[in-house]
Amino acid sequence: MAVVDGRIGAVIGQKVLFRHLSPDRTSSIVDEKTHEPILSILTLIVETVTKLHRDGHRVVLVSSGAVGVGLRRMNVDERPTYLPRIQALAAVGQCRLMSLWDNLFSHLRVPVAQILLTRNDIAERTQYVNAQNTFGQLFDMGVIPIVNENDTLAVSEIKFGDNDTLSAITAAMIKADYLFLMTDVDCLYSANPRTNPDAKPIEVVTDISSLDADVSSAGSSLGTGGMSTKIVAAKLGTSAGVTTVITKSSKPGNVHDIVKYLQYLEARPNGVAADDQHEALTAPLHTRFIRSNTPIQSRTFWLLHGLYPHGTLYIDRGAYHALLNNANLLPVGVVGVEGHFGQQESVRLVVVDRPSPDALNGDFIHHREEPKEVGRALVNYGSIEITHIKGHRSTQIETLLGYADSDYVAMRENISFHPEHRKHAVTPSLTPALEEWKSP
Repeated sequence: MAVVDGRIGAVIGQKVLFRHLSPDRTSSIVDEKTHEPILSILTLIVETVTKLHRDGHRVVLVSSGAVGVGLRRMNVDERPTYLPRIQALAAVGQCRLMSLWDNLFSHLRVPVAQILLTRNDIAERTQYVNAQNTFGQLFDMGVIPIVNENDTLAVSEIKFGDNDTLSAITAAMIKADYLFLMTDVDCLYSANPRTNPDAKPIEVVTDISSLDADVSSAGSSLGTGGMSTKIVAAKLGTSAGVTTVITKSSKPGNVHDIVKYLQYLEARPNGVAADDQHEALTAPLHTRFIRSNTPIQSRTFWLLHGLYPHGTLYIDRGAYHALLNNANLLPVGVVGVEGHFGQQESVRLVVVDRPSPDALNGDFIHHREEPKEVGRALVNYGSIEITHIKGHRSTQIETLLGYADSDYVAMRENISFHPEHRKHAVTPSLTPALEEWKSP
């Protein structure tokens, strides 16, 4: 299981990631006004994680809450806005928070370990693999890893953004079977159940892109999380082959029953519950997001979600079509550049429908339609270099730059597409038109 920001996320089956509401994000384990830990909820979390652990599941708990605990420790009433102050409070609170978890688990003789992450920690592929190996060793030792974002050091460029995202990336990293995202309602609803008596629960989601649900639930004054971030996390998790569940944070014990129910379904023909009420197994109310039958691989997931994009490359549809057929990205297929980045840094790939001629001389691209990010890439050249060579043939790189480190802007092995854009209809390349615009 994984607890995140006072929220719990759990990875189960034989790996469970449990993410619970945390002290600095919501009020589920820390009182929003007093910032005092809600020991009754914390104890239930520990008991649930321990029960799963003893059932043979390898559980990860994602829990931030460091800032919230730091506020209490330093008798500060409101979360500050000054970043160094927030990070100082996180440093104070992290010690206290981890001590609290360790103390509670020790009563049940379950060892725990602290893992603090930022995007920088997994930016290098070797670091990402090292993190996977560390989790593996902790599982082999019978230890419960407790994951948190390193709020003491993280800045916007290297933050995961929210702990729902962190829990989904962690779930993919450890190849979890289940990811639990705990919130203030039992499940997703078609409308806000607090204001609409006709709101209907959504128990199973097979296609997130077509989901029609109310996501108005938001994080507390202590944090930034809300239902919309859980939908994003569910999309990340399911794309990596992780069954993702949303359920009520105030009832962490439900996770154990839901896991048993999910395993029961997996053992049934076609994953359907029995009609016979004596044979059928039921579970507490929850929303289950069905995992992809064709999950993206570990390296692909790392390229898409483990790295912070430092800029954007606009490519024509001919280049996009070539990449889908496993070709490398040539400079002639690049239409524009945004941002400042160096070699081997991550960038977004955006397909241009119809660039204006002005785009050839500047970084900003005008589109007749809203541009869409289709994937990410690690580039062989920096933004300044690509600005000079875009739209040209590879044989011209040395003339334009004075050197040629590679014939390609990015190698296909360093390019990953979002699942919905891996097989997309494409139109003929715009490169001939670009070449025509460039000619006198």
